[in-house]
Amino acid sequence: MDITEKFKNAMIGAGAGWVLWLMLVLSVVSLAIMLERAWLYWSVRDDIAKLMKDLGTLLRANDLDGAKKRLEASPSAEAAVVVAGIVEAEDGVDAAEEAMLGASALQRLKLERRLAFLGTVGNNAPFVGLLGTVIGILGAFDALGKEKGAGTGAAVAAQIAPQAVMTNIAEALVATAVGLLVAIPAVAAFNAFQRVVKTTISNTDALGHILLAHLKADGRGDPASVVEAAAKGL
Repeated sequence: MDITEKFKNAMIGAGAGWVLWLMLVLSVVSLAIMLERAWLYWSVRDDIAKLMKDLGTLLRANDLDGAKKRLEASPSAEAAVVVAGIVEAEDGVDAAEEAMLGASALQRLKLERRLAFLGTVGNNAPFVGLLGTVIGILGAFDALGKEKGAGTGAAVAAQIAPQAVMTNIAEALVATAVGLLVAIPAVAAFNAFQRVVKTTISNTDALGHILLAHLKADGRGDPASVVEAAAKGL
């Protein structure tokens, strides 16, 4: 028995049932991740346009404490990033910018968590389903070959063979259909969630630049003002 025959017998012996069970597990996990991510994004939503307007008003009034309180009252990831900049604002523009870059990286990791799983399932579920289909078709033709080799009459074989092949192929195609049913929602959710993440990062950059513009206009980025502030602290 050559290696091809061994692989064929192993695949036929295992059957395509395990593929369907795997698809079921992947679909349940994918659905759980979709619901968890949707809840997270819903919980951190806010009116960013209004937040941006309020932040600008408070900064123009040189009310950093008020701006910090306004941002802390927001559940959004954008606000959390800018708060990190305000905390370090006394040390100058560069310190505030670095603080916001670090906070932005942490918020991005939080928002993108588990999205890689959805992307992987969406890209590979059809191929897993196709594997189940191939296994089913191998079983169909193997059964057909055994029927023809069992000494069945030509007329009876002519009636049994097409029916056996069609039945097995129809069952095998279920695996491909299930793979597509698992992949399509995963891909749609992955794309939608990636759009949410990109929008959040863009909003964060916009809010951060408002703070940095205020700090630069206030002279906090000027080395002379930093030295003067340090001298006053002494």
